[in-house]
Order: sequence, then structure tokens, then C-alpha cells
Amino acid sequence: MTTIIFYHKPGCATNARQMQALKAAGHHVIAKDILKEPWRAEELRRFFGNTPVASWFNRAARRIKSGEINPETSDAASALALMLSDPLLIRRPLINADGARCAGFDHGPVLSLVGRSMQGDVERCSREETGGHCSSG
Repeated sequence: MTTIIFYHKPGCATNARQMQALKAAGHHVIAKDILKEPWRAEELRRFFGNTPVASWFNRAARRIKSGEINPETSDAASALALMLSDPLLIRRPLINADGARCAGFDHGPVLSLVGRSMQGDVERCSREETGGHCSSG
């Protein structure tokens, strides 16, 4: 059993399914509200590892979908500044599994915790097929 700190957006059905999958796999999940966490740039940066800056963003965020923010043109410093001012831009969930950190549910630490066969069903936003969006982005 692994203790997992799971930074999520309360009310997000996808994040709820992801937490349930981790619990069903026998892990202890500590849920934290990603929107209320007092992030510092250096701490947030540790969740992204060597992934491209564009992948750090929540592609479902309104400001990205509207074109106001283009993740493809952001450098690390500007991306972090944007995310600190608007946590809805952060790709969710942020996961700390016994010190192994990642953003999203499709990276090594998570895949080893829930198994690859289970992962595909819990990464995709549950509202995508209806074209809907969450009330707070």
C-alpha cells in the first residue's frame, strides 16, 4: 500500500473516479483541493518533471479552450506564473506517491499503482462525450 497525496478539483467526476481507482487498488489516498493549496513555483514545478511545458496545462480550462492562453508558446516561468494566479490551468490531478510526483493520471507512478489496463478509463474527462464542461472550468 502506498500513501498518495492527490491534488484534485472538488466536484470533478474524473478526479473522483481516479481516486476511487487508487483506493480500489489498495492505496491510502489523501485528497487535497488543488485550488486552495498555497502553491509556490518551485514546489509546483516538481510535479512536471521533464515533460514539455505545454503538457503542464489543463487543456479543458476555459482560458485555454478560448485561445486566451496558448500552452504551446509558454515557457516554464510564464506557465508557472499563470498557474499560480489561476490554478484551474494546472493539469490534474497532481500526485505525490511516496515522493514520486507527476501531473495527470497517465505517468509512470500512477500506472504502476493502478495498472495500465485500468488507467485508460480514468484519465479521460467524463464530460468530453457530451461536450459539457465543469461549472468552474
